[in-house]
Amino acid sequence: MSSIGACSWSLRAEDPDELAARLSDVGVDHVQLGLDPLVQGSWTLAAIKDALASRGIAIRSGMMGMEGEDYSTLDTIRETGGLRPTQHWQANRDAARGTARVARELGLDLVSLHAGFLPHDSSDPERAVLIERLREVADIFAAEGVRLALETGQEDAQTLLGVLDELDRETIGINFDPANMILYGMGDPIAALRTLAARVMQIHIKDAVASKVPETWGEEVCVGAGQVDWPAFFAVIEEQGLDVDLMIEREAGDDRVADMRVARELVESVRGRGATA
Repeated sequence: MSSIGACSWSLRAEDPDELAARLSDVGVDHVQLGLDPLVQGSWTLAAIKDALASRGIAIRSGMMGMEGEDYSTLDTIRETGGLRPTQHWQANRDAARGTARVARELGLDLVSLHAGFLPHDSSDPERAVLIERLREVADIFAAEGVRLALETGQEDAQTLLGVLDELDRETIGINFDPANMILYGMGDPIAALRTLAARVMQIHIKDAVASKVPETWGEEVCVGAGQVDWPAFFAVIEEQGLDVDLMIEREAGDDRVADMRVARELVESVRGRGATA
């Protein structure tokens, strides 16, 4: 059965020891680790390995951030997100090399990132630019034995599937985040998961409520309080035979540990009902 873990950046820890303690408080023993502090040198490999090992926590995957991303509005992230901004391409390519090396040193075989808004129109010249950048980044990671998972949400499922086919790289797949589909207004997460299931490498457990105002953000909420139909979501996971890690992510709220504990308990409950059905 898939492991339940948590995303390190959600816990806003100041150092590896605090991160390990908060993961334990959530009640998980697996983590998707944000690798930027290690690449930038503010955390050391030895410190993170020791802190997590002392709590019996395994690192299952990594995450790479991008230079200059601005999530203030949908318009700002559309312009600044992922690999899209040309002014940050060199910095992001260099960061990819460093992140891939760190992932290898940690023994990881999966890192996720936001590609940036992928144009729906296959003839859009910007789509061709992003395809080439993604291929280059994927090859950088593949050279270190690491797969790349693109976060869902900034485009609809059919667009993402088309891009993956066009990329033609077996080492690129999807980190499926149902809340992002709602936050960005990119379709029903249950239908999207079924469409993308064959390419899913990892899943984020996160929830959201859609905006009632076009072209504005939805609201991220505690898992179980939003519009993701979790029983239906896990029914698709079972139906499609998906055996991938489930990483709890929380990017809002004042008590992240408590909210992520609620998410863990909900997942355990829903999966338990499925096992006894």
